[in-house]
Amino acid sequence: MHTVLVADLDAIIARLGDNAAQFAGKTIVVVGGSGFLGQQFVGVFARLNETVLEQPCEVIAIDSLITGAAKRPEGEHVRFIEHDIRERLDISEKVNFVIHAAGVASPVYYRQYPIETIEVSTLGTRTILELAKQHGARSLYFSSSEIYGDPDAAHLPTPEHYRGNVACLGPRACYDESKRLGETLCYIHARYFDTHVSIVRPFNVYGPGMRENDFRVLPNFAKAIKTGGPLTVYASGKQTRTYCYGVDALTGFLLTLLKGRAGEAYNIGTSGPEISVLQLADILERVHGKELPRTFIDYPDTYPGDEPQRRCPDLEKARRELGYRPEVSIEDGLRRYLDWALDVYTG
Repeated sequence: MHTVLVADLDAIIARLGDNAAQFAGKTIVVVGGSGFLGQQFVGVFARLNETVLEQPCEVIAIDSLITGAAKRPEGEHVRFIEHDIRERLDISEKVNFVIHAAGVASPVYYRQYPIETIEVSTLGTRTILELAKQHGARSLYFSSSEIYGDPDAAHLPTPEHYRGNVACLGPRACYDESKRLGETLCYIHARYFDTHVSIVRPFNVYGPGMRENDFRVLPNFAKAIKTGGPLTVYASGKQTRTYCYGVDALTGFLLTLLKGRAGEAYNIGTSGPEISVLQLADILERVHGKELPRTFIDYPDTYPGDEPQRRCPDLEKARRELGYRPEVSIEDGLRRYLDWALDVYTG
């Protein structure tokens, strides 16, 4: 395992502190276990078994491999099941925690698989909620900051109670609206069936483990740096985001799983700096220590339009209820990500 990944896993575990003991001897189902976030979860639990837990936890990783993820999680206490969660899922052993991180999150892929995108967030979420209810397990549903759509200036930073400015007809609707409906299913299960499910809304998570062909901005930039090509910027590059490094994000996700209220949603990300794509390229250039030329192009046909112009979370609820506080600066996070990507990406 790459040294950056090991250091990141150890940092997550250190920040969990005594909370990590709650996983000892438990069985954890990670849905979407071959994806970027799913592999991070599996890595955390495997590292907990190696370094902290006297009684190991058991991990069941589930993935349909629809977007071509080749890596199947494996390890002494890890079992992989290739399964489409749009279909019924039966697990015989007692399950204590369920993490539903399955989803077609890259805009290029959900444009390619719009029906599958909708069904994973709806039919798949129902499958996972039924599993959690059956076992009395604590569960975590991965929604998205995309459920807010394109917020007006009065709702930036964006709090959880903001109802969103989302188009139900458009190239991104399959992802945005199905995530919103997935949240509704969680709310209903929590209220009517006493299923303990909490919801996270991640804001632009990045870090080691992102696939080279993910087609989002940072893998695209890292691949260009690896090959010595220019950084390709879509449109004006003035759209802004806050970028959350994986260590901060995974810490927040796990705190939500362990401490979040049933039927409640939590923003997980970083509240600043909110930077444009052009500013992101400038920071990468400083971190890399070499000049990085840019080239500007229109959005390709494979990339859905109607992109939100700003994205910045209000984290007060997560701070107050979970004790969540992101710590990794954008410069440090990008440095760690590049150290990993330039060793791992093939170009």
